[in-house]
Amino acid sequence: MRSSPRVPRLDFIAGELADLEARDRRRRVRVVESRRGAEVVVDGQTLVNFASNDYLGLAVDPRLAAAAAQAEATLGVGAGASRLISGHTGVTAALESAIAAWVRRPACRLFNSGYAANTGLIPSLASSGDVIFSDDRNHASLIDGCRLSRATIEVYRHNDVDDLRRRMAARSGRRRFVVTESLFSMDGDPAPLEEIVAVAHAGEAAVIVDDAHALGVLGEGGAGLAPSSQADVIVGTLGKSVGSAGAFVAGSVGLADLLWNRARPLVFSTGMTIGAQAAALAGVEIARGADGARRRAMLTELRAQLMRGLGLADGLGAIVPVMLGADAAAVAASTALERGGFWVPAIRPPTVAEGTARLRVTLSAIHSSAQVRALVEALRPYVR
Repeated sequence: MRSSPRVPRLDFIAGELADLEARDRRRRVRVVESRRGAEVVVDGQTLVNFASNDYLGLAVDPRLAAAAAQAEATLGVGAGASRLISGHTGVTAALESAIAAWVRRPACRLFNSGYAANTGLIPSLASSGDVIFSDDRNHASLIDGCRLSRATIEVYRHNDVDDLRRRMAARSGRRRFVVTESLFSMDGDPAPLEEIVAVAHAGEAAVIVDDAHALGVLGEGGAGLAPSSQADVIVGTLGKSVGSAGAFVAGSVGLADLLWNRARPLVFSTGMTIGAQAAALAGVEIARGADGARRRAMLTELRAQLMRGLGLADGLGAIVPVMLGADAAAVAASTALERGGFWVPAIRPPTVAEGTARLRVTLSAIHSSAQVRALVEALRPYVR
């Protein structure tokens, strides 16, 4: 019997990986062996962690672990089903209510991740015949949510309200939406939300704001930048400042009900684990309270210290990019910092635009002043 000719099928993968390696863009996962405060052990080496979005330091707070353990003892570990089947518990309802109150919106729906929230939300609202105006530095989850909607997408220049206004005037659609982050995840700069909302609403467009990196860090009671605006929809995550996992979409009661019926990542996914929900509820309560305010004040002080030390103008939030340009330069700098005891990731395309590779420093309220001072000395050779 003649054998069938060999079909290469997936042989191309080796070449794809080799190409990424040659361009200093091949990603590799690192194993965190233990965490203690702001320090982690990676590959047997203790590093000060400036690579985490745990801005308030709640991910390692024993109160969250205790809340998770207590809830799991009563309700078990897994949700067991999608929330529309039997995975919606009293903890789920309490968490949604607490988030809605925090961000000052009538209703809220939980999702398993920020990516799931954005790719579920946007196609639930927009479809063919509609138009979405999207900031050109929006997160990948927002970009993919826009694409999945099959609406026409108009990309406006980053934080450029005049460009947004021009594009809105030139492009009509059945329904119109403006989509932006509030505090951009790789640049750490805030969007001019009040101006964006004013332009959008004047053009009869609804505004969707991803507040993931401002939630817990900025705004009244740490509620983020979006609640004080007239944004129609707020997206936030529970795996950053809140210290747990998951995400939410907050807005009107009608929106929350529509998501039950249209948001595929919500309808067709098993609910978040019970422990993650309970930990998130504890994290929200801490972030909203006096301890959260204390941690935000500490974070503000640490950022000011870092920026003064590097000779940079201060700003908002916990994200500080150090621009290096070339991919190889960012990788080399990250490697050198690791040898010095600091974990600071190199961020390269496609996460950021070509020629804008960088170090992304993220601060936490549990960093010490001494740790930040040492980082300043290590970073000085890379600051232009």
